[in-house]
Amino acid sequence: MSAIDDLPPLREVIDTHGLSARKSLGQNFLLDLNLTAKIARRAGDLTDCDVLEIGPGPGGLTRGLLAEGARRVLAIEKDERCMSALAEIEAAYPGQLKVINGDALEVDPLSHLTPPIRVAANLPYNVGTELLVRWLTPKEWPPFWQSLTLMFQREVAERITATPGSKAYGRLAILSQWRANANIVMSLPPGAFSPPPKVHSAVVHLTALPEPRYPADADTLSRLVAAAFNQRRKMLRAALKGQAPDIEDRLLAAGIQPTERAERVSLEQFCALARIFKES
Repeated sequence: MSAIDDLPPLREVIDTHGLSARKSLGQNFLLDLNLTAKIARRAGDLTDCDVLEIGPGPGGLTRGLLAEGARRVLAIEKDERCMSALAEIEAAYPGQLKVINGDALEVDPLSHLTPPIRVAANLPYNVGTELLVRWLTPKEWPPFWQSLTLMFQREVAERITATPGSKAYGRLAILSQWRANANIVMSLPPGAFSPPPKVHSAVVHLTALPEPRYPADADTLSRLVAAAFNQRRKMLRAALKGQAPDIEDRLLAAGIQPTERAERVSLEQFCALARIFKES
């Protein structure tokens, strides 16, 4: 018996269903159910929320979310081998878990979940960043989610929460902090996983703001930030020269020195520059 429910321990589940982690799917299974329950608690009070989970694998975090009282969980899993293990959890929590065998990049969660919605996931390494960017850049804001509680490689987590002047500061920090509060809430060593990854991991909790921190057009801001950090060692007048012939004047109007580099420019300044581009 596990510490959080009457289902078998995760190592037994993995052995029973032959679930060796596949590198091609970015899989590293978290086997300690006490840890998965702790991650679920980092997502906040789930009793009145539906939860979207990506890449549940053998279902460790899924069980944590359900044990912590999630109203309903939608788990999207690409690996068909995991379906039988997840079906056992579905049977243990009737009406509370829906499992879809599919690609998280292609499934519309709103067709299966009822707001308020929180996202909690030990994201597969190979699609984690892409999913985060999608969740941060919808056409309309506020988004479908209230919060994101996501596990990444520690390096990615630091890029999400980085501040200007640090090596980790870049596009992910801008996109995350423009529309959300972002904090690292847990760190996990490689030994917590099977197989152990080569790097440490961390859980980031992002809470959606009712509106962006500073006014700016999303597409314009994304374009400028991508161009600026694509050549982060160059001065901005060089990195952004392809964006406008009068780039130096626009930078100065936004309160940015043309000789500055992207990693030293604040979110507020990037938003000011985006407004100048949108108005011109």
